[in-house]
Amino acid sequence: MIRPTLAVMALLAAGPAFGAAGIDPDWPCIQRKQPNLSMGQVWTGPIPDEAALELARDPQIVRLADRLEQRRLPIEEAETTIADFAAEAEDGQLVALMQAIFDRIERDRSALIAGIARYGQSQLSLSQRIEERRAEMAALEAAESPDFDAIDAAEEALEWDQRIFTERQQSLTYVCETPVILEQRVFALGRAIVSHLD
Repeated sequence: MIRPTLAVMALLAAGPAFGAAGIDPDWPCIQRKQPNLSMGQVWTGPIPDEAALELARDPQIVRLADRLEQRRLPIEEAETTIADFAAEAEDGQLVALMQAIFDRIERDRSALIAGIARYGQSQLSLSQRIEERRAEMAALEAAESPDFDAIDAAEEALEWDQRIFTERQQSLTYVCETPVILEQRVFALGRAIVSHLD
């Protein structure tokens, strides 16, 4: 039979991540929650004006931005692609390209942040259910005439919930790193673009 202290230990081992990086108790990552990025955080070039915002919708720039923002495209290859584009592009087109890339990565990152928050809520709910199952099992074991079938069922349910919780917690490191990877990518692309501005 699982001793109740094992459930508590599992939760304590995983629990400190919740809310550790800010005031949001549902945020499960060590990294600080930052729901949105601003262009100024990742771009040292000129602030896009109305003309650049309009140009960011140009089909050629849209296609290029769609390609460059994809993480499967290595940064080195992205830098070469940017250099090829910059060879014939004006500064306004380069600024527009950065705006188009930023818009795409920020949209994807914001959706990911929202998903991580839901993930955190799910883990908190599951941890509460584990504690409830632990308490239920303790009560069954303390009964004057223990119902061993009920105890076995409660133990099985507890083991199952703990397994799910642990598996999800193990994948949390990768999940939490993904927004950082997106931030690093948009910064690297911005640095490559700004190096070609006159």
